Amino acid sequence: MKIDYPLKFYPILKERLWGGFKLNSLLHKEKSEQPVGESWEISAVKGSVSVVANGDLKGWNLRDLINRFPLELLGQSVLDRYGKEFPLLIKFLDAHADLSIQLHPNDDLAKQRHQSLGKEEMWYIMEAEKDSRLMFGFNQKLEKVSYSKHLKEDTLESLLHFEKVQKGEVFHIPAGRVHAIGGGIVLAEIQQSSDITYRIYDWKRLDEQGNPRTLHTDLALDAIDFNIPENYKTQYLDVKDQKNTLINGQYFKTKWMNLTIPMKFDLVQNDTFIIYVVVEGKGKIKFDENEIAIQIGETLLIPAQLQQFSIVPDSNGIKLIQVTP
Repeated sequence: MKIDYPLKFYPILKERLWGGFKLNSLLHKEKSEQPVGESWEISAVKGSVSVVANGDLKGWNLRDLINRFPLELLGQSVLDRYGKEFPLLIKFLDAHADLSIQLHPNDDLAKQRHQSLGKEEMWYIMEAEKDSRLMFGFNQKLEKVSYSKHLKEDTLESLLHFEKVQKGEVFHIPAGRVHAIGGGIVLAEIQQSSDITYRIYDWKRLDEQGNPRTLHTDLALDAIDFNIPENYKTQYLDVKDQKNTLINGQYFKTKWMNLTIPMKFDLVQNDTFIIYVVVEGKGKIKFDENEIAIQIGETLLIPAQLQQFSIVPDSNGIKLIQVTP
């Protein structure tokens, strides 16, 4: 059997204390009676493995596909780096309320403590209500001793750096950087395949049972990156009908595509899978004599074996993020 068509997967919806209902109204996800914070679009994380939703492979889960067709699906360069482990996790998030202040360990710490990859991530803002903000890092120079002192004295909030955001902005979050998504934001998240999070502060919020949520104070201390970068926002070009670089990192490479005319791909030398995250508009992916409709809120995986295809926007255009490992 060949894997020679774009794969769609069933979204895995996650109810969250801070979630809302925009993943349904804005991104066409299944309606829920409870607030949903995350839609895991493509995942091989244990306990949350994506299942194919279209074509001859419908019903196969991602791990089984990789075990059966590693080269055809992943490509040789991915196999060389990661073996049969899928290296990425793609999500949409709806933050109705502020998320906790958190960070993620790097590869070394995650492997040592959790037998996991670390977690570097990227955010693309799809919607932001007026005065919505993200939190990144600290507003002053700190190190372990001074940070621990503020944590003990319950003055952490005064140290946090906030930025107002708007639709279309991009942020890169390396492992170790303290961060949080503020209420009123819907975003697409591209990250390493890891679910390891260290929560360091939660606004004195209680869970459904009236208890404070668990914090990971000790684990976080050795994982925090106290460096303050010059700019937290990623600057990028928005040139229509071509690929514009977003993040060209060690763990993933992302391109911005604002298409008003068809774009053809002929990837004879391709040795990796490609993921497309649709963040606005709709269109089609054409391959062989077939086509698949795509729209905002959908994510597709192009297997390494599929080397020729076209993305065709509708009359109003389509905006996508291309992701490769």
